Amino acid sequence: MRLSTVILPIHRWSEGQKIWRRAEELGFHAAYTYDHLSWRTFRDGPWFGSVPTLTAAAAVTERLRLGTLVTSPNFRHPVTLAKDLISLDDVSNGRITLGIGAGGNGFDATALGQEPWTPRERADRFGEFVQLLDRLLTEDAVSHEGDFYSASEVRNIPGCVQRPRLPLAVAATGPRGLDLAAKYGQAWVTTGDPKLFESGTPEQSREAIRGQLTKLGAACEKIGRDVGELDKILLTGFTPDRNRPLESLDAFVDFAGRHLELGITEIVLHWPIPDSDFAADQQVFERIATEALSQLRA
Repeated sequence: MRLSTVILPIHRWSEGQKIWRRAEELGFHAAYTYDHLSWRTFRDGPWFGSVPTLTAAAAVTERLRLGTLVTSPNFRHPVTLAKDLISLDDVSNGRITLGIGAGGNGFDATALGQEPWTPRERADRFGEFVQLLDRLLTEDAVSHEGDFYSASEVRNIPGCVQRPRLPLAVAATGPRGLDLAAKYGQAWVTTGDPKLFESGTPEQSREAIRGQLTKLGAACEKIGRDVGELDKILLTGFTPDRNRPLESLDAFVDFAGRHLELGITEIVLHWPIPDSDFAADQQVFERIATEALSQLRA
């Protein structure tokens, strides 16, 4: 199992860079950030762009993998996103993972003046978005005329440092999204079942994740792919456990061990933010970062 963190882009870089460096010092496999224009209770406070943040993080780290968790079509276009990603992959010397999902009805959904898309529209757009992005990241020249996105003789030379392209971590729970993860993903991302967040139990949450993994396996089998080729990433903080796994090292080891048994291969923890939904004791958090995996292996 791998242990990673997600650092919300809420800090001016004079402070933010210290956090990204510390994430590398603690031995995290990866540090991700959210790709939003603003987000939930943080909307009226500082919030910086993901691509510049990751570029700066690449410059102050050497080993840490970096990425979004997740990017969506809500305010992105595959052509411009691909150019940014290829540049970012180059700056980081091949340490970028793109977490990508269909998006939702948050602030991003209407920031450009559009009406929010229905779930079907989001799924339709997401399917075309991922397919075109895959081509843009692997081919030198791409033309495409689709229902939602177009590309006219777009050049992306020299392409990604990582070959054939940087990895995609596809967030999905529905059948169409899981098909995309099976076909294009190097990893799959879940936050559990959102319907269980308020009133479910940890046991029900694990059972829901077990069901998601079963469906992912079926999607892979349908196209003749070994589901074992995909990393399975759990972004924590959105299951009925909330932040309880961060209350102590033992609590986290128990939480991680139960999800390891399900087939989860990477757990992502939110870097603690005081006076927020992601508040946690920094010392406990850092002890988990440095000691939890060795206890799981024992």
